[in-house]
Amino acid sequence: MTIERIENPTFDDVWRLIQEIALLGKETDRKLQETDRLVQENAKQIKETNRQLGLQGNRLGEFVQEMVRPALVRLFRDRNLPVHQVIPNMCSYDDNRQFRAEIDLLVVNTDVAIAVECKSHLKQADVDEHLERLGNFKEYFPQFKGFSILGAVAGMVLPDEVGRYAYRKGLYVLAQSGEGIDIRNDGQFQPQQW
Repeated sequence: MTIERIENPTFDDVWRLIQEIALLGKETDRKLQETDRLVQENAKQIKETNRQLGLQGNRLGEFVQEMVRPALVRLFRDRNLPVHQVIPNMCSYDDNRQFRAEIDLLVVNTDVAIAVECKSHLKQADVDEHLERLGNFKEYFPQFKGFSILGAVAGMVLPDEVGRYAYRKGLYVLAQSGEGIDIRNDGQFQPQQW
């Protein structure tokens, strides 16, 4: 269907043009509705893909946590820190049942607790978030008010600059080494206490 230029239009010519324009408008509306449907369908697919990626990220984090947990007793005992308990996924809520914080692994003895953040790929932002949690730890977990609180970060992928950053901030740095996990901090390391 094409709208052509007419030199001396008659009423019939104008009426035909109006009908063609109306049909073109309907076709445009149909195409816009189809485009809108496709956009909505794509948005649903993107949302589902993001959800699946989030689940995969959580599974990788859980994998790291399960790799680190059994090594914690040995690693910290080797640093003269006795370990009596390793508590996974310790969560804090306020009085209105709003989530406040989660500690991936908490290593506990009679007077020291070490809060460990586990990531598949540790980034500086993860270290900063963990430092903030550690600053609020005794508020979030008041049962540990009498404890010395130490911090640690662990990662399957741990860039050297992130490890150095965490070390300088007073955190133990745990990383994959061969088939196991090691503490990368040297003998001169003095942990920050909260």
